[in-house]
Amino acid sequence: MGYRVAVFGAYGHTGRFVMAELRERGFDALPVGRDAHRLAAFGLAYRVASADDPASLDAALTGVDAVVNCAGPFAATAANVIEAALRAGIPYVDVAAEIEANLDTFAHFTERARAAGVAVVPAMAFFGGLGDLLATTAMGDWTSADEAHVAYGLSSWHPTAGTVAAGVVSRERRAGRRVRYTGGRLEYHPGGELPRVDWDFPAPLGRRTVFGEFSMADVVTIPRHLAIPEVRTYMTVDAATDLAAAAAPVAVDERGRSAQTFTVDVMVRRGDTRRRVVASGRDIYAVSAPLAVEAVGRVLDGRTRTSGVASAGEMFDAPDFLRALSPTICVELLGD
Repeated sequence: MGYRVAVFGAYGHTGRFVMAELRERGFDALPVGRDAHRLAAFGLAYRVASADDPASLDAALTGVDAVVNCAGPFAATAANVIEAALRAGIPYVDVAAEIEANLDTFAHFTERARAAGVAVVPAMAFFGGLGDLLATTAMGDWTSADEAHVAYGLSSWHPTAGTVAAGVVSRERRAGRRVRYTGGRLEYHPGGELPRVDWDFPAPLGRRTVFGEFSMADVVTIPRHLAIPEVRTYMTVDAATDLAAAAAPVAVDERGRSAQTFTVDVMVRRGDTRRRVVASGRDIYAVSAPLAVEAVGRVLDGRTRTSGVASAGEMFDAPDFLRALSPTICVELLGD
């Protein structure tokens, strides 16, 4: 393929999956980060850089065709790496699940990236990217809908250190408040116990109790380009309980994946008509790698639908993108 792709935060949990995916697909993967010893462990040429050192970022991105940012918390890294990508004139993709960090990317870089002709795709990962692709696919020929619901059925959720750190930053930024997308805008409201409802996932998961108002990055990515005034996300109670316990994921295969499985059930409603698309697979961190790398490949090959800053469903042909991820992610369109 010949493209050289820098991975900032290459030795982090998700970064290692992205590095492996790039190499398997024939990209020239360039690990970038602060720790030379950990970078050297890849056995590849590498570059040392820090998000708070613009000169080091500029040097790291010299001669590079695109950059994937896997270094969280993204509140501390995204803006600086995007700035470096704009200076270098290369596409930027990240795997940010932080609601506020993604909002910042759209707010601060949309016009500049479009003017520079540089593609910037935030949240190109399990949370934010996949839900957006599924909702866009479910919409089909609809130009608007009344509601979108994204229910996450995870068999477990053992978070990485990066996920835990990002959660702390997000809670601090919103002063402990909860966030939801309703009435066509984001609302922040006092924290408290999350409502519980039952969600009927397709077999074999079946009916599970989920937390409502468990807002993920989909409340940013989906309404960014789809005319849907109500976007709600849900998480199985068992997985949310695991998350609170903060036990790290454990690899169970040679690829470093955990035994975790997932089902993402997306439903859009317009009037009395509902459309539903379901995705299933294994390990939410590992599966972020093919999502991010597929995005990089499509941007570099010109298979995009817009320019500047855009979410996954806005930037790409969503059904075609999802087909390209088979069999890593199994997608089923359940119809009207």
